[in-house]
Amino acid sequence: MLQVLSVQPRQIFVGNLYLSNSSNHARRVLYCCLSRYMQFGLLVVILSAVALPVFATVKAPNGTDTDPLNLAPEVQAAYQHFYDLDYANAQTRFEKIAAEHPTDPMAVDYLLNNSVFRELYRLDLLDTTLYVEDGFLSGKHPVTENMQATRHIQVFYQRAVELSNRRLAANPNDADALFARGFATSLETIYIGMVEKKYIAALHMASASRKDDDAVLKLDPNYVDCYLIVGVHDYVLGSLTLPLKVLAGLVGIHGSKSKGIKDLEWVGRDGIINSVSARTSLAIFLRREAQYPKAITVIDGLARQYPHNFLFALEQANLLKDSGQGMRAIAAYQALLRLATAPGCYYPDPHLEMAYYGLGEAARGQRHIEQAASAYESATTQPTASSLMKRRAHLAAGEMLDLLGRRAQAKQQYDAVLALGTDSDQAERAAKLETSPYRGK
Repeated sequence: MLQVLSVQPRQIFVGNLYLSNSSNHARRVLYCCLSRYMQFGLLVVILSAVALPVFATVKAPNGTDTDPLNLAPEVQAAYQHFYDLDYANAQTRFEKIAAEHPTDPMAVDYLLNNSVFRELYRLDLLDTTLYVEDGFLSGKHPVTENMQATRHIQVFYQRAVELSNRRLAANPNDADALFARGFATSLETIYIGMVEKKYIAALHMASASRKDDDAVLKLDPNYVDCYLIVGVHDYVLGSLTLPLKVLAGLVGIHGSKSKGIKDLEWVGRDGIINSVSARTSLAIFLRREAQYPKAITVIDGLARQYPHNFLFALEQANLLKDSGQGMRAIAAYQALLRLATAPGCYYPDPHLEMAYYGLGEAARGQRHIEQAASAYESATTQPTASSLMKRRAHLAAGEMLDLLGRRAQAKQQYDAVLALGTDSDQAERAAKLETSPYRGK
């Protein structure tokens, strides 16, 4: 899963910071500013115990310590469906596992994980092209929340925390319970930050998740999966602008990009439940650092391991586009669309709008304006397209049609953006373009 999203620090720095002798005031200011980094660090965050001791950490074949349930064949089989984006089949399998392990918080975490990312995928929030746009985090980009899904996620989160706390009450040094609670909290953090836009609350929860993982590592430094959260946090904090770094240091918060990347490499290599998430996070961070060959190598490896994962194939094309290989990117998007629409359902649940939008971006970069306009328009017609994706694609299609001199058709696209609601950055932009054609700037 693509659990970490890439933005540039300049896009999310807010206001003018000043230092204070009051550490409490500094912490409040820091929380307000760091909330802008939530989505950057969130999507980071992207998995028969009958024959094993139920509540005792065990050593995996590669020497890593983990909850025994994570090694169960049925859990591995369920995660195969999860990473193929076959969320419905994964849900069925995870429900069976949870029923067979009613007191194990990790079993509930599997359900929570599947539910969170199933909803993010439905909302097109796992498309990384969304997060490289200037001002996305600081702008108005509403999504349509499914309240039933939200309630299910809250129930799973509360249940996982409750079961973890029960075990910790009996044994405060239960590393598996600490990890399960931190894992659940990180998933709830992702959801309330990405979908509900509660950045300050999400920041506090992210800190709680990190605290649980740090506690696990004090008990067991070989519990490698914990270094996913640690690595992401270190990289994000190491990416802060200098004023934020100084302010963070005043309240004892430090980070290092190089250490974060090394931790993610370790989890990607030796992790049990977080290996794939660590590698996707690593690829996005490498992409942000413009280390495209390394990022492509990581994503290519994931695509080979999970060939039916639509998002990994999409990210291969995105990386070609971002690395300046525009024509190869266009070919990759087209190949992905052909495979996704061919008989046989190679991808269980392809969101074609993501590929069409990416194709539009690649064609736009190559000044293939007609092709870009067509691709953007195709993105708007897909039945899986979220309202957010439709606004983005209608707006981009309108801009391309303006460049082609088709003013009437361009205005129809801008009208379509406004018809989806006026309280968004796309709507504000469309309203301006209604009166003044797009000129390519």
